[in-house]
Amino acid sequence: MRLALISVVMILGWILATLLIKGMPVLSWELISQPPQGGYYLGGKGGILNAILGSLYLAAGGTLLALIAALPVVFYLTTYLHQKTRRAALIRLALDVLWGIPSIVYGVFGFLIMLSLGLRASLLAGIITLAFLELPILIRGMDEFIRTTPEELVQSSLAVGATPLDTTLKVISRQTLPGLITAVLLAFGRGIGDAASVLFTAGYTDHLPTSLFEPAASLPLAVFFQLGTPFPAVQQRAYASALVLTIIILVISFISRWLISRFNKYLVR
Repeated sequence: MRLALISVVMILGWILATLLIKGMPVLSWELISQPPQGGYYLGGKGGILNAILGSLYLAAGGTLLALIAALPVVFYLTTYLHQKTRRAALIRLALDVLWGIPSIVYGVFGFLIMLSLGLRASLLAGIITLAFLELPILIRGMDEFIRTTPEELVQSSLAVGATPLDTTLKVISRQTLPGLITAVLLAFGRGIGDAASVLFTAGYTDHLPTSLFEPAASLPLAVFFQLGTPFPAVQQRAYASALVLTIIILVISFISRWLISRFNKYLVR
């Protein structure tokens, strides 16, 4: 166990050290505040603002859309299905399978939806695809947290005349609020760091995203395209882009931890 823990910490440290050593020297305000200009991928001026905003729009939109679809499913599982019924077990098994499907498969599925709806590569298509990708993560994450609610608390709510839906909305959701927020942030982090699912659906552009029906850049694809150039200066920018993406993920993780510590004191144990 100690060896496994040390290995994980060393790998994380190695990744962060590599990004800091190779990315920090070229990380500048110009890089994160400007979109690419002419000749950017040949070593010209500009930055990755288009990819930063595109990733935030894609992940935020996909998470919001997935959350709208996930909440009714979670409430159905916890309110109208018993935790150990066969139907609930089958639903959870299906969600686990969906969670394990490679993101490139979601990208192909989103591409087929684009063709059927007559859409082209756009921010909207990327958001829809990411929503499918994040949906099982949100449902299973929130479901697992809700299942930790003390049974006595649920029975007490029902005993005073509350309906199962009232118990879920007013008692269980408040009891598991830190876990629900954690599940949302986890899904957001998965969405903002995924490249394969938006490769065919969101496309890529050097322009800032201004419409749902126009292509949008993303940080993972920006890293990929910059590393694919033969120019060392542009390749260094790829490490800086990866560093920016890693910082965003770390910020999300710290916010999740802070929210858990803040709301845990209100929980009934």
